[in-house]
Amino acid sequence: MKKFKKALFLSSAASMALVMAACGQEEETEEEAGSGEGSVEEADGELTVYTSRNEDFVGPLLDKFTEDTGVEVNMLALDDNAVNRIKGEENNVQSDIFISNDVGALEHLRLEGFLQEAEPENIDSIDEIYRAEDNSWFALSARTRVLMYNKDMITEEEMPEQIEDLTDEEYEGEFAITRGGNGGMIGHVSALRQEWGDEETSEWISGVQDNAAAILDGHGDIRRGVGAGEFAFGLVNNYYYHQQLQEPTDNNVGVVYPDQEEDEMGAVVNAAGVGLIEGAPNEENARVFLDWVLEEENQQAFSYDSLEVPINPDIEPIEDAASIDDYKTHDLPLRDLGEVWEDTRELIEDSGLDLEIR
Repeated sequence: MKKFKKALFLSSAASMALVMAACGQEEETEEEAGSGEGSVEEADGELTVYTSRNEDFVGPLLDKFTEDTGVEVNMLALDDNAVNRIKGEENNVQSDIFISNDVGALEHLRLEGFLQEAEPENIDSIDEIYRAEDNSWFALSARTRVLMYNKDMITEEEMPEQIEDLTDEEYEGEFAITRGGNGGMIGHVSALRQEWGDEETSEWISGVQDNAAAILDGHGDIRRGVGAGEFAFGLVNNYYYHQQLQEPTDNNVGVVYPDQEEDEMGAVVNAAGVGLIEGAPNEENARVFLDWVLEEENQQAFSYDSLEVPINPDIEPIEDAASIDDYKTHDLPLRDLGEVWEDTRELIEDSGLDLEIR
């Protein structure tokens, strides 16, 4: 697998002229691409993948795709800047596949016209609630918002049991959260908006920001900080708990699934998945990738590399991981995240929580 060099996207006046000349041929090129159906055995050439996931999760999967197909993969890990990058390249599309940490971002791109219809093999292994209406994106692994804690600093009985408890004075300075632009945070706040309404959600965001000991760039920073005793607990996706358990040190951690009582909303679930970019320059290979990643062994690899839970119920979760059926979850349909994705970002920022670390 090759990583992009920044120079790939630096445009000179000459290259811009070439792009403008090529625009006149864009319609013909898309028509010639057709359905892009092909077999793994016949694949060659390149594939460009943008991802908002940690490249340690995505790299092994893409290396396996190259080994299986012979297609060279150019990967660009963009964190939560991936959506804006894809939008910014609307008239000069560079990417073929988007691997996202958040299906809200995928559905948002579909609604804005940046993804295209697909019908990959084995798509029926993914329940309809976890894929787009036109299958332009589909989820492969799920994660749940949980509170991971350091057992040397706080007991399970002392931990908050509800997400709204994070604004209580007793937890001031005890925990860490991510910046507002993190995909997990956006999805979580979207669920709270459905549950509480915008006004109460905005108050919660402001309260949590004031109460938090630290606002960090990503969940990996939180789980390492909790493990090392820098914070008593942190709000993370559940697979970060399993990652910390695997560390040789700083692994005396526990986890609380919040809002589990009968009259409570349940833990918030999101998912990671794959989308097919509209106007993909290597569309045939992109469609080959969609077929390939839906093979069960590759669905398993997608979820296991990050210690998430497979969406496909026929694939066993990693050892000691709770299945989604084992706890109460919030009822927000994941597809709906895309419709409120941009509004939620605005609400987060307006409530005082910066989208990026400043």
